Amino acid sequence: MPGHKLGRITEDVKRELSAILREVKDPRVKDCFLSIVRVEVTNDLSYCTVYVSTMEGLERTKTAVTGLKSAAGYIRHELGHRLSLRHVPELLFKATDSIEYGANISRMLHDLVPQGSSEAEKEGEE
Repeated sequence: MPGHKLGRITEDVKRELSAILREVKDPRVKDCFLSIVRVEVTNDLSYCTVYVSTMEGLERTKTAVTGLKSAAGYIRHELGHRLSLRHVPELLFKATDSIEYGANISRMLHDLVPQGSSEAEKEGEE
């Protein structure tokens, strides 16, 4: 049972953090398309690691993480108001390039031409 409760809290934290990040007024955070990739909460709810990514690349994500770290107190305060937790976890923000990586993989797959389709077109013409 403890795993179910921790999973539910993790999803609640992720959902509320997504809403709170839209309200942050720091230009390093506001001026980019920021996405929360994953949230990990420790078993004792003392720390919460938030993995974020942007479409602009890893360097832009690192700049946004700097802004998030400076606004961590405000974000934690808002999270405490929105969730009924006895102890609001300390937020640790980490930059990832998963959105950029996924977009690159998608681009490469889109550029591939299926080998079977060109052979099928030749047989259909004959």
